[in-house]
Amino acid sequence: MPNCTQTLSVPAIVFSSGGYALNQYHDFSNLVIPLFLTSRQFNGEVRFLIANKRSLWTNKFREVLRNLSWYDIIDIDKEDGVHCFPSMIVGLKQHKQLGIDPSMSAYSMKDFRNFITYAYFLNRVTATNQKNGEKNKKPCLLIISRRKSRSIVNEAEIADMARGLGYEIVVTEGEPNVPRLAKLVNSCNVMMGVQGAGLTNMVFLPENAVVIQVVPWGIRERIARTFYGEPEKDMNINYLEYKIREGESSLIYEYPLDHEVFRDPLSVIKKGWGAFRSVYLEKQNIKLDVGRFRGTLLEALNLLRM
Repeated sequence: MPNCTQTLSVPAIVFSSGGYALNQYHDFSNLVIPLFLTSRQFNGEVRFLIANKRSLWTNKFREVLRNLSWYDIIDIDKEDGVHCFPSMIVGLKQHKQLGIDPSMSAYSMKDFRNFITYAYFLNRVTATNQKNGEKNKKPCLLIISRRKSRSIVNEAEIADMARGLGYEIVVTEGEPNVPRLAKLVNSCNVMMGVQGAGLTNMVFLPENAVVIQVVPWGIRERIARTFYGEPEKDMNINYLEYKIREGESSLIYEYPLDHEVFRDPLSVIKKGWGAFRSVYLEKQNIKLDVGRFRGTLLEALNLLRM
């Protein structure tokens, strides 16, 4: 055993910020929530040792890291010395996708969301009740906009329709500055977007808010709900799902309706991840049926009044 070159008095947690880090969904599901779950018990008296350390990631989540540990991060890939700790946890605890199982921990998603509210100085814990709250204030609808794929091509038309229902509209493509993004999302009552990482920002919504997931053609409902439908239950957020029809998909301009892309999406999925991603994730945009989607926005308003 080599001798210690530095002896520290607090325990350590070793984890990697490599892999799919910097994708918002994986950032929270695979790193931020598990890091909270693993380290919160130490009340800041713990040292983080990070492998595959990315400055972009540690800067992105600076507020999270400094509220979970009072100490500087150690980049273990650059350390030549031998650091000795009284105890060490290697790896992070993860219960499920974008969530915490309270039966396996002293913590819950409510605890995590309280932590996020504290770390980012968020003002709203609960969405305004449109029945008993600020009746003269319009509910805010946040549209998570996409440009490269799975974009809503008639986004402006949807926004105009929503304004007619009484919504105030905010559109964002995402914000690299997480504190600014957190405050923006937290200021809204309803958040809508096409299935994708942007919906992860639901973690910043106040309780009783509404998330609307637009599910593209070919995306199986079980997958959509596992990633972005189930987590809301533990966050006390309402969830609505709008599954598009064939005529709302841009794929109708590339394939006939009797093609397997429409007739049998499962056969495309069975060809492998590459085929599925190419057709349903990368090639597809969406033109929402304004009249049909209007019903979903009305349902969201009704939930805010409950």
